[in-house]
This record gives sequence, C-alpha cells and structure tokens, in this order.
Amino acid sequence: MIPLIDEGLGNSSYLVDLGDGRALAVDVSRDLRAVRRAADRRGLTIAFAADTHLHADFLSGARQLAHEFGTRVLASAAGERAFDHVGLRDGDEVDLGGLTLRALTTPGHTTEHLAFLLLDGDVPAGVFTGGSLIVGSAARTDLVAPERARELAHAQYHSLRRLGLLPDEVAVWPTHGAGSFCSAPPGAERVSTIGREKMTNPLLAASDADSFADRLLADLGSFPGYFLRLGEINRLGPDVLRERPHLRPLTADAAVAAGATVVDVRPVGDFARGHIPGSISIPLRGQFASWLGWIVSPSAPVAIVRNPGQDPDEILWQALKIGHENLIGEITESRHHDLAMMDFITPDQLGRLGGADVLDVRQATEFRAGHLPGADHIELGSLAGATLEDRRRVVMCGHGERAATAASLLRRAGHSQVSILCGGPGDWAELTGAALEKDR
Repeated sequence: MIPLIDEGLGNSSYLVDLGDGRALAVDVSRDLRAVRRAADRRGLTIAFAADTHLHADFLSGARQLAHEFGTRVLASAAGERAFDHVGLRDGDEVDLGGLTLRALTTPGHTTEHLAFLLLDGDVPAGVFTGGSLIVGSAARTDLVAPERARELAHAQYHSLRRLGLLPDEVAVWPTHGAGSFCSAPPGAERVSTIGREKMTNPLLAASDADSFADRLLADLGSFPGYFLRLGEINRLGPDVLRERPHLRPLTADAAVAAGATVVDVRPVGDFARGHIPGSISIPLRGQFASWLGWIVSPSAPVAIVRNPGQDPDEILWQALKIGHENLIGEITESRHHDLAMMDFITPDQLGRLGGADVLDVRQATEFRAGHLPGADHIELGSLAGATLEDRRRVVMCGHGERAATAASLLRRAGHSQVSILCGGPGDWAELTGAALEKDR
C-alpha cells in the first residue's frame, strides 16, 4: 500500500499493488501525476479506482483513469453517479485477484459514504475510511447541507462505532488528514490502526450520539465555498481531459480585453515590488488550489502571472483539481510603467507605522491561539464581503502569503494605504519580547 499525500489539500490517496502487475487506486484526485508516477515506477496498471465518497474538496480522477486505461470505477450505488461505474452496497465484495475489497456503508461525512475493507483471504488488512474515521477525529458533516450537519453527525457516530468493531490490528487509511478543511486535527499522522484510534481518538470515546455531535460540531471552522459544488460535479463526472492542458501566452492587453481576473502566483516579495494593477496575489505553493477556489469565481476567465522558474503544470493541475477550467493563459508581456507596488514590511518596521491598523486574516482558530494586541480579525475567505474604511492598514497572517492575497483584494477594492507584513505573530513576539493576546 503506497500513500500519496497532497499536502496542500491535506488529503491522502492510496495505490495498492495487487501482486500481478495490477493496482487499486483509492480516492485519487483529477491531478493524476503522483499516482501515475507511483504506478509507472512499479510497472503497474491501475485496474481499479475506488472512491469512498463524493468528494467536496477535489475532483475525482477515477473517471479520467477509466477513460485512459479502462480502469473499473468502484463507488457507492447510493451516490447515483452519472457515468459508468460499479455501484456497491453494504457488504458487497469485489475480487481484486487474491485480495478482496468489501464495501461498508459509513454515512456521516456524506450521505452515500463507503469505507472499503481490504481483505487478504478472510483476514482484514486495513480499511480505507475516507472521511469517516480519520486520525484523531472524524471528518465534518456540514458539507452536504449545513442544516443537516447534526443529523449527519449522528450518522457519523454510528459509522465510527461500526468501524471500531474491527480488530485492533487493522490499519486505518483515511483520505482526510492534517491541513484539510474537513476538520482533521493539525499535526496528526496520516495513518493509524483501529486499536490506536480506540485508545486516543476522543470521538470514539463519546458515550452517545448527542455528545459525539456536540464535540464534532463545536470544532468546525470555515471552508471554501467551492466545497458545496464539487460533490455534484463528481456525481455527474468531471469532464474527461482529452489533451494535455497548457498555458498559452498572453499580453496584458489581451487579458484585459478578455475580462480576465489576473492571478499573480509569484512570491510575495516579487508581487510587492511590481504587479499589474488590480491583480490578485495567490502565491504558488501547496495551498494554491484552496485559495484560488476560495477567492476567484470558477466562471471567471483567469490570466496567470508567474516567474520563469515556476512550473506551469503545477499551476494548471492545482486549478483543474478543484474545477477551475477557465485559465485562459499566462501574461508574458506587460508595460513596466503600468506596474503597481506595495509596501512589504518586516516586524521591526511595524512599530514605526504609528496609526496603522493591523488586520489579521488567518483562520479563527489561529487567531484565538495568539495574535498581536489590538489586531482586527477577518478571515481571508470572508474579506470580500467585509466593509472596511480606507485607512492605513498592515495586513498579516502566519507568514505573508495570505496577507498578500488579502492586501491585493483590498487594493483591488480601492483601498490605497495597504501594506503586507512579512512574517507572523511569532516573529513579532520574538522581536519585541511582548506577549500575544489569546482567545479574543
């Protein structure tokens, strides 16, 4: 079993060598580069692709695998997928050739959720738990419909109890992990065992469905709006990509004429030193897909600005795996005298900016854990809907990337006195020796 980790989305997919030159892939995203590399290195053909649920945080790659390699797609019959697949119900088994995959209905994270128990003969080796039992927790239940969150939390309780009846030595292979917006705890390991989870997972210790739901729902943070539409796209089947995507060259004038949103993926310092006016800074890193999907409408044509050393394939695949199909190209020429600049300051310069408001755009849990005294707080994902006066403002996050996105959105909305802080609260506290505020 080979785990393939998407650190940006906080998810794991899996490739299982079936021992005869064939493989099973579980919960692979539309960005198939990692699973292809893993299969090619081992000389494997991907014969089966299993999806535990209708994913909300990425588009499934199962249909693309079926198109390219004739892969058999295994998924819940209750998901009513509108493309060719093997629909499975509780207890159904699929002979993988020496190994067996058994479907276990485990609703909660989604209504049609399945876990897949991998059997070697009659011996359970591990269980692909998707978004039911995850390391140290269980995935959130408000993505199908927020008003059904408590109902589905009750279902999640019973699903975890069912999984807890498996032998202690059975491996737990979840999809969602640290870094996921699906409520995985930070810093947790990616895989576990049933026995370890029974000893350490607080949700498995809940005495009844109501206390389980109270605990699970109390820890839910915000999530990108695109989570609410990807499940249906996955049900219908993401469009099959019939040719290799690429970014075609554009001029700035052509991007403007096309009504494009300009997304600048360069590092924060490069953006601050000079950028196309009105462009949005979303630095290319593991989390690029999440913030692109959260900030930019999927219907908007997007033109990219990148440095020559930044991989265009990485930009494209991060966009495509969350359903952003409308990248019309990359700007390879702009008039230098039209470029805008923005102050990019260090923590030691912050004290010299008397009268400037500090705006912290991290997630609420991060802000409560420690922030600059007197700092205002608006999560980056909520900034577009906020009403703010145009006054002198320093925007900050944990390092600077989200702050740059926020500052570019403010500048785009007409705020003229915006600076970006390089670093986060810890850097400021270390430099000044002052204490951070907490729990406000």
